[in-house]
Amino acid sequence: MAITEEGLYKALSKVIEPDLKKDIVELDLVKDVTVDENVVTVIVEVSNPALHNRKRVEEAVKFQIKQEFGGDVLVRVSVRPISGDVAGKGLRKVLPFVKHIIAVASGKGGVGKSTITANLAAGLAQRGLKVGLVDADIYGPSMPMMFDVQQERPQVKQVDGKNMIVPVENYGVQLLSIGFFADPSQAIAWRGPMASKALDQLFKDADWGHLDVMLVDLPPGTGDIHLSLVQAVPLSGAIVVSTPQPVALIDARKGVGLFQLPSINVPVLGIVENMSWFAPAETLNGRALMDIPENERHYIFGKSGARNLADELKVPLLAEVPLVQSVREAADVGRPAVLQDGTPAAQAFTPLLDAMQAVLGKLEHAAPAKVASASDEMAVR
Repeated sequence: MAITEEGLYKALSKVIEPDLKKDIVELDLVKDVTVDENVVTVIVEVSNPALHNRKRVEEAVKFQIKQEFGGDVLVRVSVRPISGDVAGKGLRKVLPFVKHIIAVASGKGGVGKSTITANLAAGLAQRGLKVGLVDADIYGPSMPMMFDVQQERPQVKQVDGKNMIVPVENYGVQLLSIGFFADPSQAIAWRGPMASKALDQLFKDADWGHLDVMLVDLPPGTGDIHLSLVQAVPLSGAIVVSTPQPVALIDARKGVGLFQLPSINVPVLGIVENMSWFAPAETLNGRALMDIPENERHYIFGKSGARNLADELKVPLLAEVPLVQSVREAADVGRPAVLQDGTPAAQAFTPLLDAMQAVLGKLEHAAPAKVASASDEMAVR
């Protein structure tokens, strides 16, 4: 069957943009179509730049064209983040004013994932970034305590006739947690759909404003919340936290594997090894933490476990964060340790913050999503 332009656009009109819920031809998202004998090349734009979303559109384009002209047609598809004006289609539908959304996950509990997330958020804010933090650990929210806002309650304001939640702010970080809406003394016994709906509201019914990065502290494991997050929010990538010990690495491997599933396909930006090593106070004796030689470090949970796993899985090792007692103490009193300038606790997070800023720079350089300006925000609303 001859490949015609009319037939191609007929096929492409059956491809629905996942977020905007209209076909890509109607939305004018088909930017180029060329035919060279039996090879069709298509350039398409999407509102959600996450890899899993782009893959979904790519597969739909290939399927519809082959359905129209036969399986022998070779279809090459390039899917890129949307460009153009805000009028109707220029912005991501979900969190359009947030540059990057990064999930922080762990295969198992007890590896310090929330501590890493809290210090990463506070440290990036201290370096001048606009940071948001969603405590998506539905069953064990800890961020209100770590940011000393347990007694705070998010306010509500009206935006275009709709009630929107205003995040709580401390240390320059905007924060929402299910812990704000539940009695701290009561267990949160929710079934999957209830938890997913609550999580959805933290993103879609909140007035987050303009952010450079939003961190999402996920519950341990690989369950409903993780799948719901991937479906609801355009993730730029995920970070997996583990300790060096083999029993934790088993679950860290599963955490990386979850995001690499074809149906999810979220980039794993790297692994963080927490509690990497320990040095007692008498060993420090006024020295900078990273100046402690290897032979004076105590590898309580094993050595280089996460580094070896990262090498095996071919994902970056972002940092090896040492075990420092005052990091735990700082979390318990609600002031992230990274804010204690010049102390071993703050020094513990310097390599991680450096690595994270480098990751954000690469994300912006590689495939920046269109983020709205103040005038765009007025148009959206």
